[in-house]
Amino acid sequence: MSFGWLFDLYNWGLIAQVAVGLGMVIFVHELGHFLVAKACGVKCEKFYLGFDIFGLKLARFQWGETEYGIGILPLGGYVKMLGQEDNPVKAAEELERARISHGAPAGAAPAGGEPAPETSIFDPRSYLAKSVPKRMAIISAGVIMNVIFAFAMAMVAYGIGVKEVPCVVGSVLPGSPAWKVGLRPGDEVVQIGNVRNPRFRDLKSGVVLGNNIEQGVPFVVRREGQPDLLHFTIVPEKIGLAPRVGIGVPETTTLADPPVLPAMPAEGAGDKLKKGDVIVAIDGRPVASYTDVDRAMATHADSLSITVRRTTEAGTSDVLIDLPPRPLKQLGLVMEIGPIVAVQKESPAAAAEIEKGDVLERIDGQAIGNPETLAARLAARAGDTITVTVRRGDQSLDRSIALRSPYDVTPIPEAKVPAALNGMGVAFEVTNRVAEVVADGPAGRAGIKPGATVVSATLTPPEDAETRKGAALRKAKTLPLGPDAPNWTAVCELLQMTLPDTTVTLTLADNSTMTLKPELSRTEFNPDRGLNFEPMFKDRRATSALEAAQLGADETVESVTQVYRFLSKIGTQISPKGMSGPLGILNVAYYSASSGFSDLLIFLTMLSANLAVLNFLPIPLLDGGHMVFLIYEGIRGKPASERIILAFHYAGFFFIIGLMTFVFMLDLGLISRTP
Repeated sequence: MSFGWLFDLYNWGLIAQVAVGLGMVIFVHELGHFLVAKACGVKCEKFYLGFDIFGLKLARFQWGETEYGIGILPLGGYVKMLGQEDNPVKAAEELERARISHGAPAGAAPAGGEPAPETSIFDPRSYLAKSVPKRMAIISAGVIMNVIFAFAMAMVAYGIGVKEVPCVVGSVLPGSPAWKVGLRPGDEVVQIGNVRNPRFRDLKSGVVLGNNIEQGVPFVVRREGQPDLLHFTIVPEKIGLAPRVGIGVPETTTLADPPVLPAMPAEGAGDKLKKGDVIVAIDGRPVASYTDVDRAMATHADSLSITVRRTTEAGTSDVLIDLPPRPLKQLGLVMEIGPIVAVQKESPAAAAEIEKGDVLERIDGQAIGNPETLAARLAARAGDTITVTVRRGDQSLDRSIALRSPYDVTPIPEAKVPAALNGMGVAFEVTNRVAEVVADGPAGRAGIKPGATVVSATLTPPEDAETRKGAALRKAKTLPLGPDAPNWTAVCELLQMTLPDTTVTLTLADNSTMTLKPELSRTEFNPDRGLNFEPMFKDRRATSALEAAQLGADETVESVTQVYRFLSKIGTQISPKGMSGPLGILNVAYYSASSGFSDLLIFLTMLSANLAVLNFLPIPLLDGGHMVFLIYEGIRGKPASERIILAFHYAGFFFIIGLMTFVFMLDLGLISRTP
C-alpha cells in the first residue's frame, strides 16, 4: 500500500478534501450523541474529534460547560458525558463522581437502633440519572446521524453525477470460472441473479457476498453478433481473500496517463502517443471498442500501425503511428509444460475431446517448445486446422483442432493463474522444472542445467522504481514455485512489466541462488504493447431532487446492508485479511477524491454506513454494546451489576485493541494478505 501521495505538496487540495470528509463522518456521529444528550439534560463535559491521549491535543476551547477540541490521535472522536466512561480503567472512578450521597453519615445510628445505611442517587444531570428510553436515544443518535449523513452525501453525489463502471466484461482470467463457461471480453452482463441492469460493483458484491454461491450464480449476457441473450451459471472459486469468477473491469480506446507503461513499451511508442489519444483504427481497420483493440493486437505480435484521433488547441486530427514489435524479456529458460487444468465449454478443444489432465506433447508433429510463447505462435495460425498430440495417462492421442482467433492478450501477473491458449480453449500449467537452457542466455551463463528445479523467483526493481509513474513493480516481489504454487507463468508475465535494470534471483532445489539480468529476445515478441487505457465509465445523474433522493436512499440502503453481508461472510466466504484499517481507509479516500468529488461523496456514504453498522454491533464499549445493557436494564427493571459491566468493558476493550492492531498490521504489510 503506497502513501507517497501524502507527502506531495501538489496534492494538498485533495488531502484537504479527504481530511474534511473523514472528519465530517466522525463529527456527525458525535454530534448526534451530543445534541440528544443536551436535549435530555445531560452534562456534556467534552466534545472531541480525535483522542486526547495523555492529555495531548492539537486545539481546544471552552464554551459554556463543554470543552471542545481536536485530539492528537485521529482515530475517531468522543463526547464525554457526566457519569459515562468507556475506559474500563476509569469507569469505577466516573461512577463515583456521578453519585450524590444522602442519609446519615456512615456509622451514625438513630436512637435505639442500628446504624442507618448510606443511600446513593446520581447527579440529575448525569447520563446515569436518565431513564432507559432517554439513554437509548442518546446512544442510538450517533448511528442515526451517520445514516442521515450517508443519505445526504449520496443524494448530493447523484445530483452532481456519479461515474459508474458498466457491467461489461473487460478481461477474463484463464482457467477461472468465467473463462471455463465461455465468457469473453466485450460481453455485456444484463442480469446477475435477480439484479437487472447491474453495475460492475453489483457483479463483485453478487459474487463475493452472494448466498449459496456453491450452487452457482446465474448470469444473463448480451454478446455482439448474437441475436439472443446467453445464459450462464458460474460457480465462483475461492482464490485469494474472497470468491471470484475472474472478470476484469472494462476499458475504453482512450489512452490514459501515461499512455504507454514505462516498463512495457515497444521502442519509441511512448514518445509518439499522448494522453487522450483515441485509437480509431489498427492496420487500417476501424475499431469501435477496447475489445477490438485487444483482439487485433492478439494476432499481431509483429509491427502494426494504429490511427489515433488527437484533440489539441488547433483542433482534432487523425495521426498514423507505427508500433514496432515488442521483444520478450527472457531469462534463457524453457520450462516443462504441465497438464491442462481447464477446457473451455464449446471451444475447439472441447469439440476435439481434449480433457482436463491431458498434457500437450506435439503440434503438427513438432515439439511444443517454450510453453510461454505457444499462445503467440498459435495466434499467428488462427483459422488453420492443426494436429495436436496429447499424453493421457500411458496413451498418446492425436486430435484435429480448428484454431479460432484469440480474443485478448491480457497479461496474467498473478499467482496460481495458468497459461491459456484462447485459440484452442485450454488453460495449462507451466512447471518449475527446467526443460531446456539457452546456452548464450542469462541462465546458461549462470550455469543452470536442464533438469534443475526452481523453487522461488524474486524480482527486484531498480532503486528509482518508487518514483516511476506507471511502474508495475515498485518493490522486490518473491513468487514461490512448486506443485502447490505453479507460478512460472506469473514470473514470466510480471517480468514483461518490469523496468529496465530489474534483476531476477532464482532459488534452486539445492538451495543455490543465481541472480540474472533479463535480456530482450531477438526472435520472440509480446503482442501486448503496454498501452494504458482509460477505464470505462458512464455518468448517472439525477434529473430532479426527487430522483436524487431516491437514488441517495437506494445507495444508503445498499451500503448499510452490504456491511452486514460482508460481516456475515467473514471466516467463511471472505478471509479476515480482506479487512482494511484506518490507513487503508485513508488510501481509498484519497484515490476516490482523485477520481472526482462525487466519487469522494459516494465513498463517504459507504464509510458513514460502515461506521453506523459497526458502532451498533453488540460489542462492549461500542454503541451496540451499550444498547444491549440498556435493553437488559429495561426488561429486568434494574441495571446489570457494576462488576459484570466492568468485566464486559474489559473484554470489549481488549477485543477492539486486538482488532485495531490486526488491521494496522495488514495496512502496513506486517501481515501478508496472501491466504
